[in-house]
Amino acid sequence: MSEISILKDFQKRQMLFMELYKKAFPAVARYISRKGGNYEEAKDIFQDALVIYYEKLISKSFSPINNEKAYILGIAKHLWIRKLGSNVINDTIESAESEAVFAEEHLRTDKLIYLLETAGKKCMDILRAFYYEKASITEIAQQFGYSGTRSATVQKYKCIEKIRETVKEKSLAYEDFIE
Repeated sequence: MSEISILKDFQKRQMLFMELYKKAFPAVARYISRKGGNYEEAKDIFQDALVIYYEKLISKSFSPINNEKAYILGIAKHLWIRKLGSNVINDTIESAESEAVFAEEHLRTDKLIYLLETAGKKCMDILRAFYYEKASITEIAQQFGYSGTRSATVQKYKCIEKIRETVKEKSLAYEDFIE
């Protein structure tokens, strides 16, 4: 099955995005952190990089890539440098790949996944749909069987609050997810 046909199926596309998130976000977060950014900025840059990658992936002129993680990290580095106002890019693809491997080894994904799992599967699905699939609240209400957008909004808020409470209870910080 071709990459484009996978992207047309919602569930397969969702699985692809989750796989890319697991592969590439740790490297992007590590890079942004090292360059003086915070977790929120890392999430924003990663989302932008993922959108750019997705747009390139579905374009007909795009050729396959050997290392998606390094490619997304490269896009994220470019976006971060552009955000900071610098036009100088000193990093090479080789350093991007090695940094991606290093960051992945040092990010405690087990803690992050545990934290998200404490909110429950339905919450994870709602948050994934909203933040990673960019589904509207109306779409989420329909997809998850809520009576209206207000109910879906309240449920999304409750899910976020569950995660925040877990973070507060355990006194976790961004640094807790990096070894």
